[in-house]
Amino acid sequence: MHISQEEQRGSSRRRLAPMPHSTTCKAVLRRLVAISLLAGLGLGGTVGAQGLPKGDARSVGMSAERLARFDALAEAAVEDGRLAGVVTLVARRGRVVQEGVYGLADLDDRRPMRQDTIFRIASMTKPLTSVAIMILLEEGLLLLSDPVTRYLPAFDRTPGVLGADGTLTPIDRPITLLDLLTHSSGMTGGGGDDGADAAYRAAGFDSSPLNDRDEPIARIVDKLAALPLAAQPGERCIYGFSTDVLGAVVEKVSGMSLAEFFRRRIFRPLEMHDSSFFLPPSKLDRLAAAHTLDADGQLRRGADDDMDWTGQGAFVHGPRRVYSGGGGLLSTAPDYARFLQMLLNGGELDGVRILSPASVRLMTVNHVSERYAEAGGFPGMGFGFGFEIKLKSDTHAYVVPTLASLGSYAWGGAAYTSFWVDPEQDLVAIFMAQLRPKSQDDLSRRFGNIVYQAVLEP
Repeated sequence: MHISQEEQRGSSRRRLAPMPHSTTCKAVLRRLVAISLLAGLGLGGTVGAQGLPKGDARSVGMSAERLARFDALAEAAVEDGRLAGVVTLVARRGRVVQEGVYGLADLDDRRPMRQDTIFRIASMTKPLTSVAIMILLEEGLLLLSDPVTRYLPAFDRTPGVLGADGTLTPIDRPITLLDLLTHSSGMTGGGGDDGADAAYRAAGFDSSPLNDRDEPIARIVDKLAALPLAAQPGERCIYGFSTDVLGAVVEKVSGMSLAEFFRRRIFRPLEMHDSSFFLPPSKLDRLAAAHTLDADGQLRRGADDDMDWTGQGAFVHGPRRVYSGGGGLLSTAPDYARFLQMLLNGGELDGVRILSPASVRLMTVNHVSERYAEAGGFPGMGFGFGFEIKLKSDTHAYVVPTLASLGSYAWGGAAYTSFWVDPEQDLVAIFMAQLRPKSQDDLSRRFGNIVYQAVLEP
């Protein structure tokens, strides 16, 4: 999966003592790995309060022993100080066959990771906002061809496209909802080198989380609408604030905040009880702390007052006024697995239908031609509505470096979380850590290889 400039950017503002690799720590790790192995063997019970049913790996055509190969990789990453901890989940044919729990949720207070640890999922918020748009489409309340100005009139005053030479070119056509869904709106994120990026940064938009701002998302989007575009609508894929604009559209059309829309239309129906924009005080002991690797490669807990993805941000004590559809959610691996399983099932889970199969199909096919590769994605990958999609087969000259099946869709977040859904293999997988910048050996990609080599039957 390609990660944008927004996901790659990071800094450290606080130095703390590195995690000691004590005998006690290793004992805890061994115990947590044992829990993971039991889950992979299907011995961890039947169904949790809000998770998917658990099953035996062999019964769904997978090898528990081969899945357990990831345990040594994760334990080594923790012991070597490459990350504090990680939680993983694999489900096939609707049953969880691996739940890995490794290391610590917080280096300072030494809290161990738990299966229900809560993570900042950052851009893994985007698929949920895309689903919200599709819910409104299915109710006849909007069309993807609609200009965004129909719902957010502030975009009538977007000044134009700002070229590298500083000249402004008038916009050829209005930005549509489809442009926003596919990051083809021309809007940027403030973290790149386009001419418009400097204007974004000057206005205070630099790819940092929006959650710390003391104003609603509608007012923030009005400010974004007044900034120049980096490209004509539909011309290029540029990863930026497009999905935050979609969140404001959801609020305008539905008449409720994005947080309330998510609660009523997605979280409650799917029993995602630990997913929210800000952390309830009663769950403070379950939040994974943000961590960072400093210039010397030393693992540190991020500063409490750092509002970038390297710090703790405003998720706990913030103004709680802005609901960022592009990157504001908190969630757990079991919660997010229920969302992904709903998509894999064609829009339904446990008798509750969120979307029609037709909507899920539309969301999970390529809508950007070759523009995604031109924007920095791997050749052979496309982009749907919130997802990167594997397109080309191994017969092509360029082989996409993943074992995922054609048609698989995936995305990740700035704080080192990721997921993928593989319809051909009837499989979902989730990787949750809190680290920025991420470790150079990319444990999440290794996790993907481990999962696929454990699939022994179609």
